[in-house]
Amino acid sequence: MNKKEIIEQLKNKVSKNLLCKADKARQDYVGNKIHIRGIIEFSNYCCRSCLYCGLRRENKSITRYRMLPAEIIRLSNKIIQSNIKTIILQSGDDFGFSRKTLCKIIGRIKKTNPEIAITLCIGERQFDDYKAFKDVGADRYLLKHETANSALYKRLHPRQVLKTRLQILEYLKKLGYQIGAGNIVGLPGQTIEDLTDDILLLKDLAVEMAGIGPFIPQRDTPVANFPKGNLDLTLKVIALTRIITKNIHLPATTALAALNSENGQFLGLEAGCNVLMPDFTPEYCRQNYVIYDNKPRIDLKRAEQLISKAKRIISKDRGDTLKCKERQRACVYT
Repeated sequence: MNKKEIIEQLKNKVSKNLLCKADKARQDYVGNKIHIRGIIEFSNYCCRSCLYCGLRRENKSITRYRMLPAEIIRLSNKIIQSNIKTIILQSGDDFGFSRKTLCKIIGRIKKTNPEIAITLCIGERQFDDYKAFKDVGADRYLLKHETANSALYKRLHPRQVLKTRLQILEYLKKLGYQIGAGNIVGLPGQTIEDLTDDILLLKDLAVEMAGIGPFIPQRDTPVANFPKGNLDLTLKVIALTRIITKNIHLPATTALAALNSENGQFLGLEAGCNVLMPDFTPEYCRQNYVIYDNKPRIDLKRAEQLISKAKRIISKDRGDTLKCKERQRACVYT
């Protein structure tokens, strides 16, 4: 699809034909397996001031926490014992966790479990940090671009610019990370053209994974009174992303369940998603990881129920990038 065709699809009502095309692309390019990634939200400290995020440093209404390295490692072992092959270590942009401490955590997990994958989702760091994390065993890095509109990005992220975000993603790719980006659907001030650019940016970046979810307001942020993102529009963005990017990994995000607790994530799976991310964060921490309000708890049992409902199967492998296979196929035909 070209840009004009994507815009037309996003303007129209969500159609069964579009969702069927996305589901067919999912079957053709990533198959019927669903990859489960276990999340640990190990810190809710953040030095950023993003207008939509409850972790923003100006928010004095939440109790801040940092999990101890030993607890993070213990929880990682619990995830591995549940036969999950990927651990996601997620936090705000928290420099209270030094390079040395994070390297110790990553290294300890990988030393005893070299077969599992570690995904980092810890924001913008010094470039030397990314290399150090890779050297001790980190495999993937998720850094959502949030919006491809540079002016909107700057407005929603004080003292930050989209160009830096994209430079980091390119650097991560050069280091050998499997990279992930992604966007929020329904941000205040966002247009259909912006969402089209988000989809095309994901294709241009050649990401291995993309987290796409609706905007959900958080009561202690400057955009608390803006409306939630629309579920149908989010599903269209997911479906079009699957059709256009083909073989990336797409999670049915927890934010989909925030819009529709019973069927939001299931509809995401029907629209082309192939990943679920149950949360292993302890309750005393999880209740303060308030990136948006009314965040539902998606545990392993709920993930398994969704997979059964979708008539799919749980993958037994790590769910690494499929881009290498794509390049290999291209070489055969050229």
